[in-house]
Amino acid sequence: MNEITIVPVQGKKLLNRFIRLPERLHQDDPQYIAPLHMEREEALTAKNPFFGHAEVQFWLAVRDGRDVGRISAQIDHQAQALRPDEPGLFGMIAAEDDPAIFKALLDTAENWLRARGMKLMQGPFNLNINEETGLLVDGFDTPPMLLMGHDKPYIGARLEALGLRKEKDVYAYLYDITQELPASVRRLLARPLPKELTVRRIDFKRYNEEIRTITDIFNDAWANNWGFVPLTETETDYLAKSLKPLLDPRLVSVVERNGEPVGFLVGLPNLNEAIAGLDGKLLPFGWVKLLWRLKVKGVKTARVPLMGVRRSAAQDVIGSLLPFLMVDAVRKEALKMGFTHIELSWILEDNLPMRRMNESLNSKPYKTYRVYEKAL
Repeated sequence: MNEITIVPVQGKKLLNRFIRLPERLHQDDPQYIAPLHMEREEALTAKNPFFGHAEVQFWLAVRDGRDVGRISAQIDHQAQALRPDEPGLFGMIAAEDDPAIFKALLDTAENWLRARGMKLMQGPFNLNINEETGLLVDGFDTPPMLLMGHDKPYIGARLEALGLRKEKDVYAYLYDITQELPASVRRLLARPLPKELTVRRIDFKRYNEEIRTITDIFNDAWANNWGFVPLTETETDYLAKSLKPLLDPRLVSVVERNGEPVGFLVGLPNLNEAIAGLDGKLLPFGWVKLLWRLKVKGVKTARVPLMGVRRSAAQDVIGSLLPFLMVDAVRKEALKMGFTHIELSWILEDNLPMRRMNESLNSKPYKTYRVYEKAL
């Protein structure tokens, strides 16, 4: 068997090879959608504020002059400061179906993390829990939504053969918004809105302020969740800039209680639906196709990647109503805009309140992503 060489990714040329490798691996997969190269280049360099509080290394596996696999390893110092026993991370895993390639890649990531004092490894995270989380282990028959992963079915078995074990599953729910709401939900939403509650859209005239408010609620709402890492001010600014081209105020719901914002829901048009078939490239004609699909043809799917209710506001009966109010407000607008399905993702397997709410809307868990763990 020809030798596998592990090459650290340094410089733009190697990074471009690293980004493009999955496109060859998935060339026979009709569900795979190549992310835009320009977006990946930004996400995997210091332009991404994650690099401001993390150590990150990428590697390529090369055999006979051909790229056959890739992996990353990350140490999030912000997470380490919150939880000293926080694991080191791996991610960006993709390779040909060969045990030797997977072993070479995992050994490299493990050794890198071990040399930096890590006792535990978790992943895949691309690059942390606030970006793409987990390996797709169920739901290969549908394309991935915006900022969600799509992996080869054999990868899970290869990781498990190398001693990695399931730590946590997260689910993506698909909500058919064209279907009538269940009777129980209709009765709930038909009640008069409590006087202290207001449901509104995001105010683009105060855009940066609104994004900071949303981030503050997000950090509060999810503070006690498994693996949570708060968004920093720098990451909030980056989020505001990167989301703005996609945000439509009709798909963002903010709920106020006695005049104070206490909950939010952000829906985004599923850009993946618009970039399918562009092979990650916007030049020479990709821009034209993308704009036509977004502005003329329109996309039919959307994703809710961000949602939260302040813990102090979620404790009583009125607090339990807030997610339904926000979902219904966005659902009504999305229907007017021509959307048919919304993905609610991702949801921790043990977040039973959120899972019950999703299922009360007749939304179905249609994809499962798995986070693996291994002692180092």
